[in-house]
Amino acid sequence: MRSLLESPRNSEADHNPPDHGQWESSDVIRELNSILSSPYFRSAGRCKQFLRYVVLNKLEGHTDRLKERVIGAELFKRPAGYATGEDPVVRVQAGEVRRRLERYYQSTPSASPLRIELPVGSYCPVFHTGPAAKLPEPETHPGISTGHPASRSKSYVRTASLLVFTAIVVFAGVAALNSLRRADVPKSMLEQFWGPAAASHQPILICIANVRKGSSDTGPRSSSPDRTDGTETITTPAAGENDDPEIVPAGDASVAIALSGLFGKLDRPSQLRIGAAATYEDLRDFPAVVIGGFNNKWTMQLASNLHFAFVWDHGEYMIREQAPGGKVWTTSLGAHGETVKDFAVVSRLIDSKTGQFTVTVAGIGPRGTQAAGEFVSSARYLEEGLANAPAHWQNRNLQILLETTVTDAVAGPPHVIARYTW
Repeated sequence: MRSLLESPRNSEADHNPPDHGQWESSDVIRELNSILSSPYFRSAGRCKQFLRYVVLNKLEGHTDRLKERVIGAELFKRPAGYATGEDPVVRVQAGEVRRRLERYYQSTPSASPLRIELPVGSYCPVFHTGPAAKLPEPETHPGISTGHPASRSKSYVRTASLLVFTAIVVFAGVAALNSLRRADVPKSMLEQFWGPAAASHQPILICIANVRKGSSDTGPRSSSPDRTDGTETITTPAAGENDDPEIVPAGDASVAIALSGLFGKLDRPSQLRIGAAATYEDLRDFPAVVIGGFNNKWTMQLASNLHFAFVWDHGEYMIREQAPGGKVWTTSLGAHGETVKDFAVVSRLIDSKTGQFTVTVAGIGPRGTQAAGEFVSSARYLEEGLANAPAHWQNRNLQILLETTVTDAVAGPPHVIARYTW
């Protein structure tokens, strides 16, 4: 069966005799292909990958590979000994696969007698015969004849029809009333701004960059304004014992903490990704907030072709309006070289390069990032900044250019100076 899997096995120690019940492997493969080509899986790349992985491993008898940590390492490229309690990527993906399988079989109950299911609490799929539809048996009562006169039968039909009609009218009326009541309670600006992320079944990723101490990288991602100030960083242990420690910008970390608290209030789970832990594959599969400007490679890639873009030009950091005659914004410095004015861009992307809802929160320097983080986590600032936004902005891509005055190394309130929607 090795030909069923793309990657060869290094050992047969984890091999158990395949147990497919009454089904041949070809039956299971045929059903798997039908599921993966259905609308419920066709565009869900990671769900397809997950289901194919567990089914093919089960067919080959490699059930020892159907463990959370093994799946995380082999399928999601996590380190071999990663903490599954802190990174529930396998559990989250398994839950999404179960939901999609349930919808598939609800929509096509008689397409095949074979069912592939992923039991709750397990990553080992089962193959079994779907439940046969049973016709309702006639209800009988002692002493009552089942042969009714035609007139009595018609009376029963009229009565039943009237009851059904009445129930439909009452239900429709209650639904309409509830709809009107919900319409009278408008969503807050925070709910409108973060609505696409809240609507997702997946947790929201919060991605911040790190800078390896002693790195020889002198490009704009590691040397943006104020990034090297020791008061602006948090040092964390590196992955290897002999590696240099990693530095997380404190301003970016404070924004991440604020957003995590906000998502908790909105009843949405979130996960933190630092540095290399945030992969492009993750950004394709989860709604995400990317924090930081020149120090975060994902911001630079996702926003590189947008209307307001971060540009490193002739040794200077700037935000440039990418349009004929477009403006340029750069930080202003005081008499002692300190930042006194910073600028930031919040990009709310319904249709991002990743295919997922993505928000970038980024300043030219750390003060701008802090101001942008305050903007997206505050109902007051969002209401002020979006009061005159174009109609239906909630369903469109949106960029907001912000300005903040810096006093004693503290960012002031964010002020909207420009917007762009498309």
